[in-house]
Amino acid sequence: MQIQNSFRKGLLDGIPIGIGYLSVSFAFGIMAVTCGLSPLEALLISMTNLTSAGQLAGAPIIAAGGSLVELAMTQLIINLRYSLMSVALSQKLDYKAKWPHRFLIAFGNTDEIFAVSTSNDGHITQRYFYGLMLIPWIGWSSGTIIGALAGAALPDVITSSLGVAIYAMLIAVVVPKAKTHLPTALCVLVSITLACLFRYLPALSSFSEKYGGFVIIICAVVASLIFAVLCPVKEEKEGEV
Repeated sequence: MQIQNSFRKGLLDGIPIGIGYLSVSFAFGIMAVTCGLSPLEALLISMTNLTSAGQLAGAPIIAAGGSLVELAMTQLIINLRYSLMSVALSQKLDYKAKWPHRFLIAFGNTDEIFAVSTSNDGHITQRYFYGLMLIPWIGWSSGTIIGALAGAALPDVITSSLGVAIYAMLIAVVVPKAKTHLPTALCVLVSITLACLFRYLPALSSFSEKYGGFVIIICAVVASLIFAVLCPVKEEKEGEV
């Protein structure tokens, strides 16, 4: 069985991901300083996390002085998919990869890195994966500090405009699937409706102002549960293409 064990090959495969992360994390850096975090704080967040959606949701909670429980629950819901991805990736890792390596690999298991690593035939070793995750990690951290420093120096009107870029990125992830899959589109609409209710209904707006992070959790979980029951994903039968 073929085993991918080249650190250099991992570096080369990670270059396109790193370039993409550089631009996305630039927007996060701007958003972070707009929320009131310092450039150093924004950099430390990106150096210890590789999750655009999690950081986007977490930075406002940190800046607003939210509780650790609120922050942890938000991250759990948003990043739960990484647990499933790590389980799948563990089947691709060479058996010689011990627990310390597996913990470090789990840290760098993002959507794009997962897609590239699992596309390789046969098993992969920690050497290849460390090369694959190094450039994206550098790109993510570098883009954050560049964006944060630019956000601290640029006028508010410009930083506010550039800060919208990361929201546009997340919308771009959802829209293609919503255009071709009706349940996904309806789930998005239900989530948006719930968020609007928390924002504008007097009985719920006070809760939203005090526990904004929990509102994200409630909207995501409720909408997902509704459509998991109404429109469950059908399992493919064995041999079905």
